[in-house]
Amino acid sequence: MSPLFPLILLHITVAAAQLRPGHYSKTCPEAEFVVRDVMEKALIREPRSLASVMRFQFHDCFVNGCDASMLLDDTTTMLGEKLSLSNINSLRSYEVVDEAKEALEKVCPGVVSCADIIIMASRDAVALTGGPNWEVKLGRLDSLTASQEASDNIMPSPRANASLLIDLFGKFNLSVKDLVALSGSHSIGQGRCFSIMFRLYNQSGTGRPDPALEPKFREKLNKLCPLNVDQNATGDLDATPFVFDNQYFKDLVAGRGFLNSDQTLFTFPQTRKFVKQFSINQSEFFEAFVEGMIKMGDLQLEQPGEIRRNCRVANSRSVNTF
Repeated sequence: MSPLFPLILLHITVAAAQLRPGHYSKTCPEAEFVVRDVMEKALIREPRSLASVMRFQFHDCFVNGCDASMLLDDTTTMLGEKLSLSNINSLRSYEVVDEAKEALEKVCPGVVSCADIIIMASRDAVALTGGPNWEVKLGRLDSLTASQEASDNIMPSPRANASLLIDLFGKFNLSVKDLVALSGSHSIGQGRCFSIMFRLYNQSGTGRPDPALEPKFREKLNKLCPLNVDQNATGDLDATPFVFDNQYFKDLVAGRGFLNSDQTLFTFPQTRKFVKQFSINQSEFFEAFVEGMIKMGDLQLEQPGEIRRNCRVANSRSVNTF
């Protein structure tokens, strides 16, 4: 991690005061309905896409605040975040946000930011797959640029352990409980074999599998991800990958966490108690997850912004900037 990392974080603030529910009630009252409609169609077309879009909020907000920087394509003068270590071959379904933006531009052009679309779409992905629904705060602006380096320096690896994750989330004023609850985003979706090969065959350089893996689950993963596998092959992150529920935590308790960064939440004392609580009480998990998503959505960096016309490209002539 870059030595500049702590300095970057000092400038990220919780800007809840400028964000509020109903921000578009007068300028674009249909905004949330439009985004929800796009997400419903995405669910029908490709259920897995909702898990991908739901994780956009984490990948966006932790890198210079919630500003849709992760959606910008590379240019001749800028390396964006799509090819960063944590995003390349991992994040997908950008086209769903494109569809939402296109639909909104027809209804109320130049009004709704891509950053707010990410927040709304993430909420909708959870609600449409069986999870909680909540009121989102809106009013963000889109960044004028992106930084692959910033993403590489900040975003954790699938190999991360609970201690590293606690430290990372703490720098954003997110608690241990927030960390565990937000990790529950892995209640839906899939992960790549690339992310778990070391767990299966060389955990911590031992030449052995991760001892935390339940034996039958390890056998299943060995078949899914043999040594000669295409490492882009995918496996389910929990036993109910299309339903947002607390099965993820039940799997961790049973030693069936897919990623090292998941299973470590149960093997580490500070996080284990929350994993146990959420595995027993789904309502408590839902409540903590919503609280964590709202707190994460408040992360902002003081910088110029705009309302992009196209989420992949900064406006050639800035509008609504400050």
